[in-house]
Amino acid sequence: MRRSARNWPLSDDAAAGAGGRLLQPDALSDHVDRLYRAACAMCGSHEDAEDLVQETYTRVLAKRRLLRSEDDLAYLLRVLRNTHVSRLRAAGRRPVTDRERDGADEIDPRSTARPEAALETRELFAAIAALPAHQRDALVAVDVAGLSYREAGRALRVKEATVTTRLHRARQAVAARVLEPQPATPAPARAAASRGRLGRSVAHKEHRT
Repeated sequence: MRRSARNWPLSDDAAAGAGGRLLQPDALSDHVDRLYRAACAMCGSHEDAEDLVQETYTRVLAKRRLLRSEDDLAYLLRVLRNTHVSRLRAAGRRPVTDRERDGADEIDPRSTARPEAALETRELFAAIAALPAHQRDALVAVDVAGLSYREAGRALRVKEATVTTRLHRARQAVAARVLEPQPATPAPARAAASRGRLGRSVAHKEHRT
C-alpha cells in the first residue's frame, strides 16, 4: 500500500528514496512577496491577500511536505489557490463583484511609492480577480508569480498547452478591462457644469464691482 506524504517518515533520506524531497520551512520566506502579489490578484484586496497568505503558510507548516516534481513556489502557489477556493466555499460566496470591489481597501502602499501607480495596481488586480477562475489561475501563476508554463501546468494540474490558451485569453480580457475607455460625461451634465461655472464667474465679477 502506497503511503501518503502525511504518513511518510520525517527524514530527507526517506524523501529522496521516494523520488522526492521535503519542503524546507526555512526557505519559505523567500517566496512571501510573490505569493502576496498572487493573492492580491486573486482577492482584489490587500487585507484579504494578507489573510490568504497567512492561512496558506499555516497549512503548509502544519506538517512535513513531500514534493515530487515541482519546486517550492509552484507548490506554494497551488496551496494558495486551493486555500482561496476553500475560503470562498466556506464563506458561501463568489469572488467579489465590481460594486463590492469599488469599496474595497486600496492595495498595500508598500507595493508602490506613487499614488497614481497604486491606483493602476489596484485596477489591474481588480481586473485579474474578476477573471474566470481557470483564466485567473493561469495568469497569476505565470505573470504574477513568475512560473514557467511547465511549472504553472504542474501547479494547476493541467497540460502546458492548456496554460498557454488560458493565459492568452486572460491577458486579452485584462487588457480590454484596464484599457476600457471611461464613459463620457452626458451632454446635460456637461451643460449643467458649464452653467455652474458661468454662474460662479458672474457672481465673482459682481462681487468685485
